[in-house]
Amino acid sequence: MDAILPAALLFGAGVAAGLAATIAGLASLVSYPALLATGLPPITANVTNTVALFSTTAGAVAGSRAELRGQWPRLRRLCVLTVAGGGLGAALLLNTPPEAFELIVPWLIALGALVLLARDHLDGLATRLRLRAATPVSLPLPLAVAVLLVGVYGGYFGAAAGIMMLAVLSVAASEPLPVTNAVKNVAAGAANVTAATTYAILAPVDWAAAIALGLGCLLGAWTGPALVRRLPERPLRIAIGLAGLALAAHLFHTAVFPGN
Repeated sequence: MDAILPAALLFGAGVAAGLAATIAGLASLVSYPALLATGLPPITANVTNTVALFSTTAGAVAGSRAELRGQWPRLRRLCVLTVAGGGLGAALLLNTPPEAFELIVPWLIALGALVLLARDHLDGLATRLRLRAATPVSLPLPLAVAVLLVGVYGGYFGAAAGIMMLAVLSVAASEPLPVTNAVKNVAAGAANVTAATTYAILAPVDWAAAIALGLGCLLGAWTGPALVRRLPERPLRIAIGLAGLALAAHLFHTAVFPGN
């Protein structure tokens, strides 16, 4: 019975995280705190979370076949960048002291959330600076660097990496949100898969927790794209950004006041 309750909690958190991953790019808003709630220390919770979220990429691809049609030439370029970034991020995490890790992460999440909330203003700035891609397949150098850096962050921690990737892709090309969201799921997922493979070999993954969480993530990620097709773009984007800021505030408070 003692083992069943945490497994059920993590499976339920995984379903919610899978939905959040495909809809908002905020899977770790649910999954990371759930792992901490089972008693795992932050670094172990993070690497376990990364391994479990591997299944969200599989679920998202299965649920987004319509949106991904014709996007594979673009995705090949994006995934080369995010795979390289994910490997670098994993290497950074394995060499980062736990205290520094806990203090750095909230600022990165807040930055991603603010970028997404400011998308309308960034659209105009991108046009003036000629940053917007001529076609969705092409990617100007500044945005290619941004995709690489998001991949590094995704491999390092991952919470709100989807928000950051969605923000970059939203600036890079003008297209319906469900398409951008589906591309984001695969591109960010490539960084996650790279980091997850590294952690599975070198890091202290809690495999029982990873399996329970991962099964829930697979179910949630498979059903999430259907909801994105039916939700209005601007309110959804604002809700994602505000949720990201809330996550950043929570993690900052936890890092600075660990006893409260």
